[in-house]
Amino acid sequence: MPLTTTAGPGRVQDAPAGLDRFPQRIFLFRLLGMGLGAVCIASVLSENGAPIPVWAFCVFTGLLWPHLALYVASRSTAPYRAEVRNLLLDSAFAGAWIGLMQFNLLPSVLLFTLVTVDKISTGIPRLWLWSLPALAFGLLCGSAATGFAIRADTSTTVLLASLPMLLIHTIAVSLAGNRLVHKIREKNRQLDELSRTDSLTGLAVRRHWHELATSALSRHHRDGLPSTLLMLDIDHFKVANDHHGHSVGDEVLRAVADTVLDHAREGDHAGRYGGDEFGIVLVGSNTLSAQVVADKLLRAIRAITLDNAPGTHITASIGMAEAETRHVALEQWIEAADAALYRAKRAGRDRAEG
Repeated sequence: MPLTTTAGPGRVQDAPAGLDRFPQRIFLFRLLGMGLGAVCIASVLSENGAPIPVWAFCVFTGLLWPHLALYVASRSTAPYRAEVRNLLLDSAFAGAWIGLMQFNLLPSVLLFTLVTVDKISTGIPRLWLWSLPALAFGLLCGSAATGFAIRADTSTTVLLASLPMLLIHTIAVSLAGNRLVHKIREKNRQLDELSRTDSLTGLAVRRHWHELATSALSRHHRDGLPSTLLMLDIDHFKVANDHHGHSVGDEVLRAVADTVLDHAREGDHAGRYGGDEFGIVLVGSNTLSAQVVADKLLRAIRAITLDNAPGTHITASIGMAEAETRHVALEQWIEAADAALYRAKRAGRDRAEG
C-alpha cells in the first residue's frame, strides 16, 4: 500500500536522534495511502469475484493495519526500528495484493511504483532495496493464493478507482516534500547565521566582518562614500581575565559587545576581530563624526557594571582610520586603524586616536 514519510536520513540499525516519533509522523500518510489503495483494490476484487477471506484482508490492510502499525511501533522500546519493520511489511502487503489482484495491470504497477517511491522518500539508505525481497515474498504468497492466475486487463471502472490513489498520493508526497524543503532552508539559514555570528558576543565573526568591511571599502573607492574604521581594544583585559577568571572575562566581552551594538547605527558593521579586540566600520562617517561615536562609546564602556565582579572598572582604547585612496586592500585600512590604536594606548589608554 502507498506510504509517504518525510523523515530525514538515518540508519536502520541505529535510530537517529529525534526520530523516536517516527511512527507518529508517518501514521497519517500510511492511513491515507492504505485507504486509497483499498478503494482501488476493492474495484478489482469486485470484478474478480473474490472470496470473503480476501475481502477481509482488504479491510485489514486498508483500515486496521495503519492503526495496528502505530500501536506496535509506539509501544516498542525501539520505535524507529519497529517502524522500519512496519515499512517492510507495507511492501509485503503490496506484493501480496499484486498477486491477489491477479496482476491487474494498472493497480499492480501503481502499487509497486508508489510503495517503492515511499521507501526512497523516507531517506533511510537502501531501504527500498531491502523492501524488494519483502515485496517479492508477498507477491509469491498472493499469487499462490489465486493459483498463480493472471488477469492483466484493466477496466475503466478499475482505472477510475485507481485515480484517487495516483493523484492524491502524488499531491500528498509533493506537499510533504515542500514542507521538508522549507524546513531545510530554514535550518540552512540558521546555520549560515551561526557561522557568521560569534557565539559569545553576538557580533560578526572575523571572517564575516572582513567581508563586510571589504564591501564598505570597495564602496568608498567606487562611490566616494566616506567610512571610518574603529579598532577597539579592552584595556588590561588579560590582567583582569587572569585575576578574576574566565567567566568574568566572558562577561566583560559580552558587556562591551552589547555596548558596541547599542552604538552601532543601521548599516554599520561591528565584529569581533579577535580576543578582546573589536572592529567597527562606521559607514558614511568621516573622522569628525566617528570621533563623536567613539567618545560616546568610551563613556558607555566606563559605565559598565559587572554582576560577577562589582566595582570592576572597564575602559577601552580606540584607533580610528577614515578610508582613503591609499587603502587599496582591507589590510592597509586595518593597519592604519591599528597604528592609531597603539597611539591611544601609548597616550594612556581610555581614549580614541585618529
